[in-house]
Amino acid sequence: MDLDYNPSRKSLFNNKWVATVSSIWIQCTSGSLYTFSIYSPVLKSSQGYDQSTLDTVSVFKDLGANAGILSGVLYSSAVTRSGRGPWVVLLAGAVQCFLGYFLMWLTVTEVLPRPPVAVMCLYMLLAAHAMTFFNTANVVTGVHNFQNYRGTIVGIMKGFLGLSGAILIQVYQTIFKNKPSSYLLMLACLPTISSLLFMGFVRIYKTNEQDEKRYLNGFSFLALVLASYLTAVIIVENILKLRLSVRIFTIVVLILLLVSLVFVAINAQREKSYRLIKSLLEYNQLTDEREDMTQIRQYEVSNGADQGTETSYDTLTQGDDLNLLQAMCTISFWFLFVTTACGMGSGLATVNNMAQIGGSLGYSSLEINTLVSLWSIWNFLGRFGAGYISDYFLHTKGWPRPLFIAITLAAMSIGFVVIAFGFPGALYAGSVLVGVCYGSQWSLMPTIASEIFGKVHMGTIFNTITIAGPVGSYVLSVWIIGYFYDKKASDHGKTCIGIHCFMLSFIIMASVTFSGSLVALAMFFRTRNFYKHVILGRLLYSHQWGSLLADTE
Repeated sequence: MDLDYNPSRKSLFNNKWVATVSSIWIQCTSGSLYTFSIYSPVLKSSQGYDQSTLDTVSVFKDLGANAGILSGVLYSSAVTRSGRGPWVVLLAGAVQCFLGYFLMWLTVTEVLPRPPVAVMCLYMLLAAHAMTFFNTANVVTGVHNFQNYRGTIVGIMKGFLGLSGAILIQVYQTIFKNKPSSYLLMLACLPTISSLLFMGFVRIYKTNEQDEKRYLNGFSFLALVLASYLTAVIIVENILKLRLSVRIFTIVVLILLLVSLVFVAINAQREKSYRLIKSLLEYNQLTDEREDMTQIRQYEVSNGADQGTETSYDTLTQGDDLNLLQAMCTISFWFLFVTTACGMGSGLATVNNMAQIGGSLGYSSLEINTLVSLWSIWNFLGRFGAGYISDYFLHTKGWPRPLFIAITLAAMSIGFVVIAFGFPGALYAGSVLVGVCYGSQWSLMPTIASEIFGKVHMGTIFNTITIAGPVGSYVLSVWIIGYFYDKKASDHGKTCIGIHCFMLSFIIMASVTFSGSLVALAMFFRTRNFYKHVILGRLLYSHQWGSLLADTE
């Protein structure tokens, strides 16, 4: 499977739109890590773990899910350099996913003898690490295919990954309710089968089509419809006890919504075919114009290079993308690392302690479960919305994307303050704000990394930056939330009840995210000339000449 697929061999099944649908379907089955609470009780009871040991296994889950350097290296070497397709990365992820969850299932069902804790941690690490391969292959391929709308495509891919947790829980409650051991077998098989079925369609197509934004908006609309549907189903399930026939019906509707993505791809490719036929009739005239456009582009690129603000920017405008070590030598890399630690770290710390927070504020178990279930929806809205909105303002107003990290982190600090003071309904309002802003970091950071450091080593670079998330979560969870909660609880037994239990912790986290916002603001001022002269220059060239070049290639 070649990196540069010959356009003359394109068919209904070989184009960037089918590749996008295939990536979305793989993403929709890859969010098993967001459902740890489903199978963790059977893992705990079958292995005789205490809560501390189970938390240790959970740490390896977070570590595997965020340590995606190997997936980035594999993508850069196997896909970008050797010309093989992204299927190589997806295949590696499928193997890890199956082995990790299958070995856990064999252990839980006592087919295998009870392993040492370290071995179980290895199983969990292997299963979690697979997600980085799925995510890297789909996100980076999407950026290659839609480089003019990077924020939108990253938001779509990350958004469907955020929804996948809710999708998998719906499948579990319909087919495997009260059978968490069987759910582990499903997690071993479903993502693996999905990847093997669709990985052959996930390719890089170096084309720039005329109405890309229009059809990306089609995917975005269906994503919003799916999120709204899942939200309604989750709320109804927590109010009413649904019969099996109703649950089956909800799954059928869910599958139909996912299948409807194909129609967007068909319409996009059909219009492309019409334009191609028309362009063949005007080929001679377009060839002459293309020569003129090549000269214009050389002029624009040379001017853009002269306006760069860093040596790395000058290198990038000439077509040489930065590798990981070169990126780590720039201040922008560490700006992104710090903002990721503040944003993703505080978000992970919040969701990991949602049950204790709700309990201390007097929320019922039903309300807490609803909050946890809806977190994936807020997460999706942040991932999708930040990518889409930042693309809109970049194209129409020329606003650099780091500005949106500053805005979302500032809003996140407000959410923490709302939770800290524990007003009636504060956890609902605060969790919505924190969840949306947390999700936004997952689409903004990879997109900015691809723009500043280039696409070739994008997977390696943004996966390295992602490590800041669990690092920040560990510091905030253990040193801040855990320390102050235990200190308050020691005065009243083992459990703390009241606003005071988490007030100081969330005020500290509000300060942390506000500090991250200031760092992002500094990054905005540092990179605004780069966005003005380089990024906007590329977009201007693409809007003027991209569709014409695409039709003549």
